[in-house]
Order: sequence, then structure tokens, then C-alpha cells
Amino acid sequence: MRPIPLATIAPMLLLGAVPLAAQSLDRQEQRLRESITAAREEQIVYLQRVVDIPSSTLNFAGVRKVGAVFRASFDSLGFTTSWAAVPDAVGRAGHLVAEHKGRPGAVRLLLIGHLDTVVEPAGANFVREDSMARGIGAADMKGGDVVIVYALKALQAAGALRDLNVTIVFTGDEEHPGEPLAEARRALLEAAQHSDVALAFEAGNRSDVTVARRGASAWRVTATGRQAHSAGVFGEGAGYGAIYEVARILDAFRAQLVGEQYLTFNAATIVGGTDVTYDTVAISGTTASKLNIVPSHAIAHGDLRFISAEQLQRTRDRMRAIVAQHLPGTDATIVFRDEYPAMSPTPGNARLLAVYDSASQALGYGAVAALDPGRRGAGDISFVAPLIDGLDGLGALGGGTHAPGERVDLRTLGMQTERAALLLYRLGRRPAAQFARQAA
Repeated sequence: MRPIPLATIAPMLLLGAVPLAAQSLDRQEQRLRESITAAREEQIVYLQRVVDIPSSTLNFAGVRKVGAVFRASFDSLGFTTSWAAVPDAVGRAGHLVAEHKGRPGAVRLLLIGHLDTVVEPAGANFVREDSMARGIGAADMKGGDVVIVYALKALQAAGALRDLNVTIVFTGDEEHPGEPLAEARRALLEAAQHSDVALAFEAGNRSDVTVARRGASAWRVTATGRQAHSAGVFGEGAGYGAIYEVARILDAFRAQLVGEQYLTFNAATIVGGTDVTYDTVAISGTTASKLNIVPSHAIAHGDLRFISAEQLQRTRDRMRAIVAQHLPGTDATIVFRDEYPAMSPTPGNARLLAVYDSASQALGYGAVAALDPGRRGAGDISFVAPLIDGLDGLGALGGGTHAPGERVDLRTLGMQTERAALLLYRLGRRPAAQFARQAA
């Protein structure tokens, strides 16, 4: 699928919103809103329950305990649930999968959340402060997971859930994925192969959602030089040394690659000298040398962010070409590591945005636009983006994520749940063919 420039999404939205949904609520949709309003306090109590279970990525028992709470909720809604274990070598807790079969031929929805957090609290940590609440994972993303649960509860109360084809995958290691990624994300990828649309509930904003997320890759430059007395540096015998070679490469990256939209490449770590060690997993190293020795080894390690597979490949080719232009007396190589693919902007993503925007306006919450992908990192939806179209950022509103002061806005929890429920309802009434990805 050929990605489209993000700038073209706004006009597509204006063209597409009117026929997708009228700017009003029918009786069934009103029932969704009424059900969510009635469950407001219950939803907050549920959120407190799951936030108070510590579940950082490597706390396998905690991740599974949170998963069990959500699993019981999906079971009660008529879903078929399972715990997708991962191989021991992956070293993660596994994932919760829930499936609901509805009307044949209707769009098949994949809802994505995650159970883990970055920070591990000491214990119960949900603190309600008037219209806000603090707690690890309250916004990222147990709040989004709870939005899914209560949107589905409202759909069931309105008698609309029975027609929906829904698969839910709550991963247990989004914040620190296990490896190899092919195994760590197998359950998610298999679900995407049997779905038409992906909707991810990472923390959101009131007036925009994610139609594109940059992918992430790692790169590592290793340079070598001739160890020699520094009196001869730059000369034919000693050459320039490994550190100058890495410096040349990094400066050429800066000079030749900076400025392309949505492309960034950060040099995060550098180590050089005569006795160098470097741990590529821990991203730490040691070095020793003397001031009068031309260094023989240097390593630079960084990341690369991109908006499409084409941009990634083109940038890697340019980086390889830069690395190959060695200073005298040096050599260097570069290796790349795939991490997250890009969620490129597509016409299908724009159509989904149009449905969500129309639902938001029908509910009286105003227009919703496309978030600049430069403001958002990679996420689990990125793994399924090469297969199906989708939206992200549909979850709870808040801030301070990945930190002890993480907070969630309780005033807007109902709004996000209403918008999610109406989106699912309106998508579920449409045939899958309307959202089938078109070949380039």
C-alpha cells in the first residue's frame, strides 16, 4: 500500500465525513451515551482496581493478574478469551486475546491495548484528586483498556454488541517488547490477518487522533584505525584513527540527512579508545587509552525514526554510502536493527478518521483532526499497520506518562468511551469491503 502525504488527509476528511454519518444520534446511539453516563463512577472504580495492580513489563505475575481482571470482563460480555503464552526465550508474560463473532460480512475490528507499565509502583497507587487521578498506568494505558471495556458494555446494553466482529489483543510487553519480535508479536499479527480495521487505545487528545506513527530502527557504527603514536596522526603511517572516523560519519549524517520531514536519527552513545568494550543490549561500554595514542576502536549507537518503509530504506542506503567513504588509515561498518515498522498515513486511515470525527461531532465534542506523527512515538499498532488500516490515540486523556506522577483526566473518561462506542457501532454496521485495503 502506497502511503499518502499527511497533508492530504485533512481535505480527504472534509470530503468523506458527510456520507459516513449524519451529525445526529439515533435512538440506539442515544442508549450508548445513556449507558456510559450511568456507569461513570463504576468505570472509575474499575480503573482504580487495575491501576492498583503493579504490572511493569517484567513483573509477569502482575501483568497476568491485570489480564485476569480484563479477561473476566470480556468473558461476561460473551467473548471467547485466551492467554497467548510466548516462548520462554522471549522472556515475557504473554498476551490476552478475546474474540467475539457477530454478523457475517460486517467489518472485523481489532482493538489493541496493553497491560504493562514502564514504572513499577510499590503497591496500590491510584489517588483521586477531584476531577483528576494519579497512578502508574492510569493513562498509559490501563485507562485506554478501560475505555474499551466500558464501550463494549454500553454496546451490549444497547443490544448492538451481538452484531459486532471484534478481536481484542492486550499485549503484556508493549513498553519493553520481548525478542525476537516475530514471536513476541505473533498473537497480534495473527489477529490482524483476520481483521479489517485496527483501533488502538493509547492515551489520546481531545481534538486529534493518530493516523500515522513513525517507525523505529537502531543503527550502530563500528570504526577501526591503526593504533600508533599520536605524533604521527593524520600522516600516511598512522592515519586518522577510529574516533575521527566516527566523528566524520556522524557529522556527515547531520550535514546530509537533516531536514527531511519526519526523519530523525539520534546518536545516543559513543565510545572510543584503544581498549573498548560495548554491550549492545545494555547500551553501555568502557574505554581506556592514553592521550598520546591514536585510537584503534570507536563505536557509535543510535536510533532512526521514519514515516514509511521507503524512507527507511532510502535513508539506510545513504548512511551506508557515507560510512563507506573512509578517512585514511581507517575502516568502518554500519549495521541496522529493525524494531517498529512505520504506521504510514493511508487513504484507509483517513476514512476511519472521518468516521471518528463525525461521531465526535454528533456527540457534541467537536471536530477531530490528524495528529502530527512527529509528536508520537512507535506503538503496537505499528506492527499491524503494514497489513490493515487503523487509528490510534483513542484512549484516556492524561499526562506525565512513564513517570511516578502519571495522571488521568476523569472528566473526559466518559467522552472517550462515548466516542469509542459510537465509532465501533457505526463501523460495525458497515460491510468489511468498505474498509478493505486497496493495493497500490
